[in-house]
Amino acid sequence: MRGLFYILSILGVVGLAYWAYHQGYETRQTAREVQQLQRDIGKAHERLAVLRAEWAYLNRPDRLRELAEMNFERLELMPLSADQFGTIAQVAYPPVAPPVETLMANSSGPSAPRAGLEQVHDADHRLIAPEKPVTQPEQFP
Repeated sequence: MRGLFYILSILGVVGLAYWAYHQGYETRQTAREVQQLQRDIGKAHERLAVLRAEWAYLNRPDRLRELAEMNFERLELMPLSADQFGTIAQVAYPPVAPPVETLMANSSGPSAPRAGLEQVHDADHRLIAPEKPVTQPEQFP
C-alpha cells in the first residue's frame, strides 16, 4: 500500500513539475508577444506623429492660398471675408414647447390632453424665419 502511495506521489510531483515547466514557457512566449506589441504600438505612434506633422505642413494657410490662386479658373474659390458670416440673431431656432404639465392642466376631457400633445409635437417641427433676411455676400468678378 505504501509503494502505491509513493508511486502516485512521485507521478503527482512529476506531473506538477511538467505543468510548471510548460507554464513557464507559455509565460515567456506571452511576454515576448507583449514586447512585440509594445514595439508595434511605438512604431504606430511615431508614424502618427509624422502624419500629423505632414498634415500640418500641407494645411499651411499660405500654401493653401497659393494653391487656390493657382487653380482659380478651375475651382473658382473665393477668399473668406468677415461679411460672409451670419450673426446669432439670424439663426432660426425652433419655438420652445410648453411643459406637458401645463397642457394637461389647461385641458379638459379625456381626449383633450392628446390634442394638446399633438399641438406640441407639430410645433416642434416648425422653424421660425429670421427677422432680418440674410443677404448674399458680395460676389467677386
